[in-house]
Amino acid sequence: MNIGQIRGAFPGRRIDYYPTIDSTMNAAAPLEPGAVVFAGEQTAGQGRHGHSWHSEAGTGLYCSIVLQPSPVLTLALGLAAAEAIASTYGIACDLRWPNDLMLDGKKVAGILVHLEKPVTDGTFSDFRTPSAKAIAGIGINVNHTAFPAALEATSLRAHLGRPLSLEPLAIALLHSIDAFVLEDKETILRLFAHASSYAAGRRVTVDLPEGRIEGTTAGLNPDGFLVVRKDDGTATLILAGGVRAAGS
Repeated sequence: MNIGQIRGAFPGRRIDYYPTIDSTMNAAAPLEPGAVVFAGEQTAGQGRHGHSWHSEAGTGLYCSIVLQPSPVLTLALGLAAAEAIASTYGIACDLRWPNDLMLDGKKVAGILVHLEKPVTDGTFSDFRTPSAKAIAGIGINVNHTAFPAALEATSLRAHLGRPLSLEPLAIALLHSIDAFVLEDKETILRLFAHASSYAAGRRVTVDLPEGRIEGTTAGLNPDGFLVVRKDDGTATLILAGGVRAAGS
């Protein structure tokens, strides 16, 4: 990665780069809002629910950015990543609530948001702690040609059939994030509902602490949580991830 090219597009902004690091989120945690950390490889990339993010050296875009907390931030970052991919490579990705970008039915990118200080109820859209700082980790599979057998993942290169440059995507991603985090909550909810096939009318299974449920998505509530209507007509509000297309 030509980090000088990326820094040149954002003069005055702190942009750190590590050829190898455990996790960009760890490196970003003590930094000021607006700072960005990129890595060529992560040895302990973080995914949701304690999972690791496959971070093969030199193939993906692995970064974390420090942001001011805001409602539905995860959804806004998903929209930003999708727009950056579309504007850079002409690839349209689906958004799987709340934090995955899907391509050809497989995961191509993921987003994880941590708060430096805890919030009151632990949900991804609750940012009522005034001094909290959001650390947003984003991983995009760009030039991967293979994945561990346990992963249902793909890459932008696999979709297009040719290797791709990371720098234009990195620059587009930061510009897109800077724009989407300024949008109000209602705009983000509207845009996400329009961009995601998972937001409404999608048959899904959801793994919850009390067990797995199956139903049809019925939109987002005003706080950005997913509503799933079960076959008996009852609605369940999904507060965290674990959403999969039924049958996948």
